[in-house]
Amino acid sequence: MRMRKKKNLDTRFAACANVMITEPQMQKGKWHEVFSNENPIHLEIGCGKGRFIMEMAKRHPDINFVAVEREEGALIMATEKARELELSNLKFMSFDAAELGDVFEHEEVDRIYLNFSDPWPPNRQRRRRLTHADYLDVYNNILRETGDLCFKTDNQRLFEWSISSICEYGWLVQNISLDLHNSELAKDNIMTEYEEKFSSQGFRIYRLEARRRLPQFMDRRRPVRKPE
Repeated sequence: MRMRKKKNLDTRFAACANVMITEPQMQKGKWHEVFSNENPIHLEIGCGKGRFIMEMAKRHPDINFVAVEREEGALIMATEKARELELSNLKFMSFDAAELGDVFEHEEVDRIYLNFSDPWPPNRQRRRRLTHADYLDVYNNILRETGDLCFKTDNQRLFEWSISSICEYGWLVQNISLDLHNSELAKDNIMTEYEEKFSSQGFRIYRLEARRRLPQFMDRRRPVRKPE
């Protein structure tokens, strides 16, 4: 269901300028300057109202967090809350995940979070899934050699499809949980808004981590793309 359009968005976003990056392409290769430190950079794609990423920023002040959200209604709620919390290690931006190579330099990101991404159910729309090989190409470019991807969903079919997609791409899938909230990983888990809603309705939460492999271990049919 699409969120209702919020009122006075331009004025409200302007008031959140300290947590918003309005021209993210200008920061390519300069994100450590944005945060004025050399701490690792973690990226969440599709942050919604920001519950997960704000809690992560509070718990890990030694990590820089960047949150991406295209839905303006959700983004304004996230940025206004983040402004209140005065988290110096968190920035938000509205941008297309497929174009993140224009925002981050080669190997500039240490970790990527995909939390409850749209499953795009019809198979003909599989290329829009954030775990499709086209997106993995983008992640493979911006992630450090030792970087990884953390993925959570309540959709079993998407989870199974994503495991296949990631493995076929040549990455190592590890720390798989078929019932996150009843696993050892639950103690450090931070729930998103959707996660709390779905789990309260009895849905299982699925989780995995995927780690980049060195170029010599990648599938030769999908060579590592070098930055232009």
